[in-house]
Amino acid sequence: MRGLELPTPQVGATEAWVDQHLLDLAGDEAPASPRFRGGQTAADAALAAFDVRGYAARRNEVLPRSRRGASALSPYIRHGLLTLPRAWDAVEGGPARDVRKFRDELLWQEYARHLYARLGERTRKSLRFDPPERTAPIDPWARNMACMSTNLEELETDGWVVNQTRMWMASQWTVRHGARWQDGEDRFFRELLDGSRAANRLGWQWTTGAGSAKAYGFSRWQVQKRAPKLCASCALSRQCPIQEWPSEGEASRRRTPPEGLRRDDDLEATAGPRGVMQHNEPEAVWITAESLGDDDPALRAHRDLPVIFVFDAPLLERLHLSRKRLAFLAETLADLGTRRSLRVVRGKPAECLEEVRVATTFAPVPGFRRIAERIEPAELHPWTWLAWPHDRSLQSFSAWRKSLD
Repeated sequence: MRGLELPTPQVGATEAWVDQHLLDLAGDEAPASPRFRGGQTAADAALAAFDVRGYAARRNEVLPRSRRGASALSPYIRHGLLTLPRAWDAVEGGPARDVRKFRDELLWQEYARHLYARLGERTRKSLRFDPPERTAPIDPWARNMACMSTNLEELETDGWVVNQTRMWMASQWTVRHGARWQDGEDRFFRELLDGSRAANRLGWQWTTGAGSAKAYGFSRWQVQKRAPKLCASCALSRQCPIQEWPSEGEASRRRTPPEGLRRDDDLEATAGPRGVMQHNEPEAVWITAESLGDDDPALRAHRDLPVIFVFDAPLLERLHLSRKRLAFLAETLADLGTRRSLRVVRGKPAECLEEVRVATTFAPVPGFRRIAERIEPAELHPWTWLAWPHDRSLQSFSAWRKSLD
């Protein structure tokens, strides 16, 4: 195997492991998240502790934290430690309104995956409208605003914030200040433990008006409703810069939708195989950051084979992920290493794997497809979709949602 083979991370020592082997690839030196531990064990515990009761009414609450109804399962869902079907089934039997709302949020995640699987890096551009850009301040998230500084602190410390405040921050960045939504999305991606180009980009597009005709207008009203004590503690309470709704200003420019948004001409490439495709006898299981959980189909099918994970050094060097994101991945690998024979490698995945016959699970991201084309996996397993992709339009979540009924 080409590439630098690293020692397997050990439980309780992952920060030191990151510092020794990956710190040169990190975008900062932030400590690991004190709130979220990586790994299947932590994911299982989080799912077991989640009570869907009250979710519909409280999912958008921000402060005090005791009022929050958000599940906080997204870091585990993002990395496949909890699959969407498993999270869907876990709330069976709960209050109907809460179950329906929670499952709608899972479907939003699934819709984001369908969109990204089909369009890939084309989601880097605005899908339907170009929000007007203006000369923005150095940092649109002014730290003298309590509604920004409090949530920035949580983002930078825990690597997670509730969805409501993600919308506040995205709207403040682009709708009020005219900064490029792509730059704000990159910032979230570097910091969030659940950062994914699928869900992250979709959220920014729809909040800032790039994916729909109407942008989300962040104002003091939302803060007073969802985090009432923030305004009272804010230095700008009497001269609040978001006192009123943001002015509509210059209208967004409609753009030609990217090729593939209205129809998928290569559904097989988007969705992956429906069944196992075997070309040879595998000698190892390759897992990716999209699917690190024990329910990974290739892992389940080959419980006796060693497991390989490759830290993609050139990619990480470009992304500059926060150290806490790398620590979360290292914790996940350390946990897996307590149950499976695990090899951790640093390098270019295609080069590291080209001489190994691997079984792996399809991942709905363009990077996986590029690597798989080069290494030709001995065995390719289907992705665990919540709803199988179709080839029709993905311009509207609500229309996509109705097509499932």
